[in-house]
Amino acid sequence: MGDPPQLMTAACRSCLSHKLKILSCFVKSGPSMLTPFLRSDAQGAVLAETLLDPATELTISEIARRAGVLPAVAHREVSRLVDADVLRDRREGSNRLVRANTEHPLWPLMSQIVVETYGPAPLLRNLLAELPGIREAYIYGSWAGRRAGQPGPPPRDIDVLVVGNPSRTDLLDVADAAQQKLHTEVNLRTITPEEWAAKDQPFLMTVASRPLITLVGPGTAGD
Repeated sequence: MGDPPQLMTAACRSCLSHKLKILSCFVKSGPSMLTPFLRSDAQGAVLAETLLDPATELTISEIARRAGVLPAVAHREVSRLVDADVLRDRREGSNRLVRANTEHPLWPLMSQIVVETYGPAPLLRNLLAELPGIREAYIYGSWAGRRAGQPGPPPRDIDVLVVGNPSRTDLLDVADAAQQKLHTEVNLRTITPEEWAAKDQPFLMTVASRPLITLVGPGTAGD
């Protein structure tokens, strides 16, 4: 009989737990908490990036980066959607270019469901990206919670935190454009970079402690 296995130390267990938590952030693709009509959260994110602008062709790596999923996950979801004729693809050199199939019989219904459930992130990201004076921007509140996998009722509005000093008129235009597309209320709240760095207000402490979906800032598709 061999030597008895050594017990894992508390430090090793803590290190392993930390590594597993990090790994799970990249490999987990849970069910959609935003709509029961999609197979997974990853599928919803991929569809939002492709159906929101049906005239645009994207590579798999672009879809993965914008949707916030691993390239392998994007490849799998795109392949399933191409097989279902929801998306179409073609080869250009070594790239696989993907776009929405607007000729699908259910295109109007599919696009509406996707835009109104998973559309807030790419739509607001695009609308805010070109505005001067914005350092960071996040979706918070119930939509961010559902997008992060927290169960609960469907979000009734979209809450956006803007860090910087953008024009109030520009923000009102963004909110109006987003509301027309999403058919839901969009609330934009502006704070200064100093306030966000300090996070010493009860409201900001609460926001920072809960799920945030980054629209502008480090790690976004435009970086």
